[in-house]
Amino acid sequence: MKAVYIAYNQVLTDSVLKMLDTYQVRGFSLWADVQGRGSETGEPHMGTHTWPAMNSAVLAIVKPENVQQLLDAVKAIDQKSELQGIRAFVWNIETMV
Repeated sequence: MKAVYIAYNQVLTDSVLKMLDTYQVRGFSLWADVQGRGSETGEPHMGTHTWPAMNSAVLAIVKPENVQQLLDAVKAIDQKSELQGIRAFVWNIETMV
């Protein structure tokens, strides 16, 4: 199994949830209020007066053969809404109980 962590501007929540439904990703955890800043061009999302935007994040556990289609969907969301910001990261799950 693979873990796919997706961090994104909260304004993209509906798109992310629709993507998860489209690719039948049932097992995930969602954090609604995540602070952060993009590593290259992203503005801070801190929920403050100066930086009012906030991020959300999803951690989904998926089969290895489904990872690429999920990453392609994240890339499509990013290309459609570049100023909002969305990134995905993948790592191996060694054990699950």
